Amino acid sequence: MADIIQKDGTWAFDGDALRITPGREKNVGLLRRELGELVVPLRALAGVSVEQGRKSGRLRLRLRDGSDPLLQATAGRLAEPHDPYQLVVEPDRYGVAEYVADELRNALLLEGVSPGPVDEYLLPGPSLPVSASAGDGTASFDGERVRLEWNWKTEESKASAGSRTIPLADLTAVDWQPAAGLENGHLRFLVRGAPVDVPPKYDPNAVELWGFRKDPLMALVAAAVQARLPHPSAAREGAGRIPAQRAGEREAGEDHDTLLRRLRELGELHRDGVLTDEEFALAKQAVLKRL
Repeated sequence: MADIIQKDGTWAFDGDALRITPGREKNVGLLRRELGELVVPLRALAGVSVEQGRKSGRLRLRLRDGSDPLLQATAGRLAEPHDPYQLVVEPDRYGVAEYVADELRNALLLEGVSPGPVDEYLLPGPSLPVSASAGDGTASFDGERVRLEWNWKTEESKASAGSRTIPLADLTAVDWQPAAGLENGHLRFLVRGAPVDVPPKYDPNAVELWGFRKDPLMALVAAAVQARLPHPSAAREGAGRIPAQRAGEREAGEDHDTLLRRLRELGELHRDGVLTDEEFALAKQAVLKRL
């Protein structure tokens, strides 16, 4: 077990998964607190880094593309206080942070986890039902339908149609944009057959966001919906599909080449002193079993 406990939160790695628990300090973002504890499987990780500063540092995780619906829905636009995959580290704990990072890196190496994209979500997304009120309305999702309700600040032409209920089957995508500078953000649900060029202020399928405190919570609704839409890899597979037999042959060839390359990389790491004799033997044995 490798763990680090900070005011910002706790990371605990047991060899199979990293358990991330947000702290309770006021500087911890509202989204992180609402999201709660996350269990990130090792195979969802692409890497980890430690950044040291004079006053504080950070542990940062990099997840494989397509593994987390929250990251898919927010596309790297989460501000630092709300990002669950970084941890503020106090200077006197830099050594512990490096130890945790090394344990994660070694596990990724020994298990041969590829840093490349995945074709299914490896995290479940926010628990249901989920609801958030911000900007000009409230968005709720129960796993089967999205409900949008308006408040007194909603544009009259948009509010006059009343509350909206959108079945999941009618959705093609979800788009979350945070407010930036003088530009308002939005949570927009793309509905099959509906126009997508209407400004969020007037779009009955969108909540307009103004950059206030609770706006980031809309990302949780976006992530919950994203987790239940077809995975992004489905579109890529459909665009470049090849006959099943040829696909299997190509995959087998690529796997063999990948394993041979892995053996060469392990040998180089062993020669450079990065891996001990024992670590090299274990990693080599794991690769040979796959061959």
